[in-house]
Amino acid sequence: MNINIRGDKVNITESIKTYVEEKLARLNKYFKDASTITAYVVVKLRNGKEIIEVTIPTDKYTLRAEVRENDLYAAIDGVIDVLDRQIRKNKTKLTRHRTESNPILFHYEDEKDEEDEKETGEIVREKVIETKPMSPEEAVLQMELLGHDFYLFKNAHDDCISLVYKRKDGNYGLLNSK
Repeated sequence: MNINIRGDKVNITESIKTYVEEKLARLNKYFKDASTITAYVVVKLRNGKEIIEVTIPTDKYTLRAEVRENDLYAAIDGVIDVLDRQIRKNKTKLTRHRTESNPILFHYEDEKDEEDEKETGEIVREKVIETKPMSPEEAVLQMELLGHDFYLFKNAHDDCISLVYKRKDGNYGLLNSK
């Protein structure tokens, strides 16, 4: 697995880089050809907490996890555990939903500190997503893998923009545009 590590207000030392690479190598067993996979790792320091964010886009799905800890090495261990759990939990769903879709690519237009995001009434962050058409079931799977409460996608069945969201009762909702 190729690994792209960057620090946001954190200097990435060789020991941190080596530790992340060793831990992410645990996930190679889940990919047929791990050499084609790139994991994007961002290490941040916010309010005295070490934050590690890992995004792994593949040709079928995108894995994402974020962990906040007081210790960076504990955060790295935690994020690997979360990713491992996500893959194992959704393994049958992932193999059942084989499609010809491209990976979902996330591009952050403007990365702001959490302090900047606390202001209300302004757009403080913009995210652009590119997707291929997918079924609502695949969108729910993507939403769960990313750990979000909602997911915007192009609906392959209705040829419209749709949104799936997690309801308070544990079920899912679907909104379609006209």
